[in-house]
Amino acid sequence: MSAQLNHTIIWCRDKQTSANYLTEMLGLPRAQPFGPMLIVKLDNGVSLDFYNNDPPIASQHYAFLIGDEDFDAAFARLQARQQPWWADPGKQRANEINDYGGGRRVYFDDPDGHLLEIFTRE
Repeated sequence: MSAQLNHTIIWCRDKQTSANYLTEMLGLPRAQPFGPMLIVKLDNGVSLDFYNNDPPIASQHYAFLIGDEDFDAAFARLQARQQPWWADPGKQRANEINDYGGGRRVYFDDPDGHLLEIFTRE
């Protein structure tokens, strides 16, 4: 038997705000309700299940492998929001794009302080 990640719950203060942020940034379809959660489906079959929780929200890291055109679009949306981004998860290299492995990657925070990463090469 093989194991595959099917879904994970993302704790947030406001599931609508957090799910909308992710779908807008990555150009994904709107989140769909499922019980008390809002579900964002990714192309590889994994879902991110946004669930309201009381603060404090422990920061997690979520990384998204995307194509070059999708990176361009997501990065343009990030810049349009005038939101900080970094080339590293330690947030030491502000306003830089990491070119590790011949691709591009940046890190930025979602509304609950989760560290999101978009990158084009593994």
